Amino acid sequence: MSEVFVRNLSFQAHDLGREATLLLTFDGNMKGMYEKFFPIVWKVCTFGKEGYHSMSAAYTSQLAFFKAQVDDGTITEAATCVNINDGEITTLTQDDDEVFHFSDPVAGTEGYMLAKNETGFVQDIAIGFMSPGKLMPTPALYFSDVGDGSCAEATFTPKLRAYITTDFVQTAILQRAIDTQCIWEQDLSCLDSEVTTWTLTYDSCHGYKLARG
Repeated sequence: MSEVFVRNLSFQAHDLGREATLLLTFDGNMKGMYEKFFPIVWKVCTFGKEGYHSMSAAYTSQLAFFKAQVDDGTITEAATCVNINDGEITTLTQDDDEVFHFSDPVAGTEGYMLAKNETGFVQDIAIGFMSPGKLMPTPALYFSDVGDGSCAEATFTPKLRAYITTDFVQTAILQRAIDTQCIWEQDLSCLDSEVTTWTLTYDSCHGYKLARG
């Protein structure tokens, strides 16, 4: 198991020149996206036309499967969760009191993280990352309608992308690719510092940009 790392990101803008809504999500190119699983909006923040504005985002590399609860296309909460690492498999069950449980993970297939549904019913399962001070994970990828006896099969690289769009809210399940152009992409595991700052700028020739510093 690789060592858990933390990335504290700060996004800022000063006298941007126009109001803009910044959206962050882990929708980097992954096989099966929008077919077997769907990315979830992590952060949404509106930066004003004038003055200083900022948004913070904290990521940890400890992943977790959870039994997702969905309302109107957004993840509302997690019924139960379990930490998961690469090459491990866990099993979701439901007891006689209709309480969900994940088993302790065991060795599985290297390169994948699996959550097997053995509840007797179709279930919604998601994978996310554990945030400091929180009992339940922050959602990242959503697996809908996982059949009884089937698995949610995840591979995850923390490749974060940023967009300028007002079409989605935080924790929304992205059923399709975002229409606007991605303005920034960063593999968080490749950052050389735990704390980084990113500045949003705009000009009429090049549009929006996010740059470090």
